[in-house]
Amino acid sequence: MTTIDELAALGREEQGLAVISTARADQTIQSSVVNVGVLAHPLTGKDVLGFVTYGPVKLANLRARPQVTATIRSGWRWAALEGTAQLIGPDDPHPDIDAERLRLLLREVFTAAGGTHDDWDTYDRVMAEQRRAAVLIEPSRVYSNKTS
Repeated sequence: MTTIDELAALGREEQGLAVISTARADQTIQSSVVNVGVLAHPLTGKDVLGFVTYGPVKLANLRARPQVTATIRSGWRWAALEGTAQLIGPDDPHPDIDAERLRLLLREVFTAAGGTHDDWDTYDRVMAEQRRAAVLIEPSRVYSNKTS
């Protein structure tokens, strides 16, 4: 069995890139590539896979159907994480996350995914202007083609 930490280590080999797959209303699959990272959930402390997005299709799919799969690969090795996404952002508020905590959470997710920034004030402003959300995926299943 693969762990979330093993998945994250594989992802770091490819700059944290993952294919995120969500379900559309017509039951077809929508996929896109994002940077992901593992971090502690801000409310539960459990390890989750996170990314930041403002993709309207991805967010609409996750609001209606929060099941999601993230697949990471490096060379011929791959790992996948299936789980339920929680959205926290200006259009997906959480009663226990205020605006300041959201600002810091977006930074935490970004840095967990390997991101760096020379001007955090600009980063914060752009995230707010674009109404970006943190997507936190609590894993229900993690698996890979790992043979050892």
